[in-house]
Amino acid sequence: MSRYRRSQNPGATYFFTVVTYRRQTILCDEPIREALRAAIATTRTKRPFTIDAWVLLPDHLHTIWTLPGDDADYSTRWSVMKRQVSVACGDAYRRAEWINASKQKRRESTLWQRRYWEHQIRNETDFARHMDYIHYNPVKHGYS
Repeated sequence: MSRYRRSQNPGATYFFTVVTYRRQTILCDEPIREALRAAIATTRTKRPFTIDAWVLLPDHLHTIWTLPGDDADYSTRWSVMKRQVSVACGDAYRRAEWINASKQKRRESTLWQRRYWEHQIRNETDFARHMDYIHYNPVKHGYS
């Protein structure tokens, strides 16, 4: 299995991009939004983080988080949230024809891509640039 090198700095601020499996346009569906909202709330009670920005588009999302000063584990947070949404919406959104051996072995759903993009924010300029990206992304995709 590949081992990706990811930045792991306690208290850091990160930009993320998370994409649906096969770019399905489902994230703005009411059941998915409700499940995602609940998963975020549940996760934040057990593993706090600050949401600095968030944009939800039909097939992907972008967000900026700041982690607590003693914690660098954003990976578990994403794993828990994606799993909770998959369990909550699995019956309605499961695509049996997309379950291959790899997905079955990893017990993955057909809602999310396996990986996600992460970038540690380096300074105020970098933060502003990523905040602008989040604000402009819906316009870029024709949703404004």
